[in-house]
Amino acid sequence: MDQPVAAAPVGGPSDFVLSDREFTRIRELVREHTGIALSEAKRQLVYGRLVRRLRALRLSGFADYLMLLEQADPVELEEFTNAITTNLTAFFREPHHFDYLAGQALPAIAARGTGRLRIWSCACSTGEEPYSIAIVLREQRSLLAGLDVRILATDLDSNVLATGAAGVYPADRLQTMASARASSFFRAGTGSQAGRVRVDPALRELITFKQLNLMHDWPMRGPFDVIFCRNVVIYFDKATQRALFERMALLQRPGDLLFLGHSESLYRVTERYQLLGHTMYRRVED
Repeated sequence: MDQPVAAAPVGGPSDFVLSDREFTRIRELVREHTGIALSEAKRQLVYGRLVRRLRALRLSGFADYLMLLEQADPVELEEFTNAITTNLTAFFREPHHFDYLAGQALPAIAARGTGRLRIWSCACSTGEEPYSIAIVLREQRSLLAGLDVRILATDLDSNVLATGAAGVYPADRLQTMASARASSFFRAGTGSQAGRVRVDPALRELITFKQLNLMHDWPMRGPFDVIFCRNVVIYFDKATQRALFERMALLQRPGDLLFLGHSESLYRVTERYQLLGHTMYRRVED
């Protein structure tokens, strides 16, 4: 029997009911459109995020909302995926990746003599990751002199992409960054922008922000010298992970690098990459 379950949103009494059947269908739609496999433990999170859409659309319940999603309305499907996806990020998160990029990866790439450098941040969220990469590239600009350097920053969530493209952040987001870096690459706001910082245009010009669903077609052709795919596949099942990394391998050459999140691994997922160190991999020969 389909048992209705009410979940109280934060800050107020429960006024909607999410049944087992509705939650199951929501989980199916999330997987279909994002690749994310939601567990039963995520029920309260799903309720809290989607109930805002019900209120915004003045709907009477989750059944009406599911009817709207089943019609494949592109605007609401985008709102749906934006609401469900989690965007937790920071400047220079997992700093050993950036240390390796600066100290070992970039010298090796410059020595190849290909004349170009391409890096993909495939779940860039609000932009802290690609801007951190851009800072490293600017700090190593003498090493990279003469190279055509570009960063592709993609994400499923159009709202966080807009934040990244704008390049404006609360000043306290720089608290963990070295003061020399902060002063070199960010400009403090004044007046109505007091308490906020803007990234230096020299960083912004290196990055192209684009919306991309990893489960759909990829328009880029590569090859990418480095791919940052961090804290993404933890939400995918093994089959989805395997398919994703097989596609990524096609966009890289032997020797190109792949960085994963701190709790992610390619163990028993793919043999296309060789472990270099904690969450760092090298594309191997086919």
